[in-house]
Amino acid sequence: MKIEEKQFIALDLGTSNVLAYVGKKGIVYNEPSIMAYDNLNNSLIALGHEAYEMVGKTNDNTRMVVPIKDGIIADMDAAKDLLKNIFGKLKMMDIWKNSVVLLACPSGVTELERDALKKVAMDLGADMVVVEEEIKLAAIGAGLNITLPRGSVAIDIGGGTTDVAIIASGEIITSRSIKAAGTSFDDDIKKYIRSEYNVNIGDKSAENIKIQIGSLGKYNAERSMSVFGRDVVSGLPKEAVVSAEEIRNVLINSFSKITDLFIELLEATPPELAGDIIKYGITICGGGALIRNVEKYFSDIFSIPCKIAKDPLMTVINGAKDYEKIIFNKLENGFYGKNGRNLKEINKFM
Repeated sequence: MKIEEKQFIALDLGTSNVLAYVGKKGIVYNEPSIMAYDNLNNSLIALGHEAYEMVGKTNDNTRMVVPIKDGIIADMDAAKDLLKNIFGKLKMMDIWKNSVVLLACPSGVTELERDALKKVAMDLGADMVVVEEEIKLAAIGAGLNITLPRGSVAIDIGGGTTDVAIIASGEIITSRSIKAAGTSFDDDIKKYIRSEYNVNIGDKSAENIKIQIGSLGKYNAERSMSVFGRDVVSGLPKEAVVSAEEIRNVLINSFSKITDLFIELLEATPPELAGDIIKYGITICGGGALIRNVEKYFSDIFSIPCKIAKDPLMTVINGAKDYEKIIFNKLENGFYGKNGRNLKEINKFM
């Protein structure tokens, strides 16, 4: 099969959401990563939005599974099930045969973990699988021209991990990844409400609090919010009323891990790029970019201009779309082996 005839598939397998892009068709799937299984016969009951609606409302015969956690495959069989059912539902399983697949992963993923990601796609029939750091794809999807010989800084706050990177001349100069992101923010909110109000709340309730009143700085029309859960002592239903200020303090404490990571990154930055960072600033991507005043938070701490990417939830998959022509250009020039590993070093991609 000629290179130009191969089908291109890009996957952003996140802890919170799965996005799939197919060349010449666009984004064909964008739903939560969660899946529901029947424990009695180990059959898949639901996935995506349908499974998400079941969270916290299932019986003992149902188990909820998130196959990808922190960019790493936590359940290989479930990950294969996920992709088979997504593309089967779309009646697109045939596109996997001899396809070229691009997978996004966090910066801290090991070679062994990359190989596990590749195996899932290869088992479905892919001819070649390329794994790229999602922060690089996010920077491209955010509109940064990473090919220029100047430093571009991106922070991608996802569901399972936060990645920070400095990119110049088409490659990542230095990057870091931490498991402090959307789901851990929710966990911190749950812990605070349990500690302060003796109320256990669910994951969806914590996420809703974060979305509704979460912030990293004061904003107009701040309000309190009622949340319902189970009393830790009596086990009975109980209401807690939390303020925007309380949740802000929780989130600021959570985000301190990200600021520490960014300081560590800056300390490893070549001096020549420091001026670029001050001049061109930071671009924030991912779901965490939607938290109120996140750009002001980083700007105030580091005295560096900061902006939120347009459509931050889609930056990784949008970057993957743009990366399609880069991959096929590399293929034509013999830069990849069959399994997607680089055969040559190149410095210019676009």
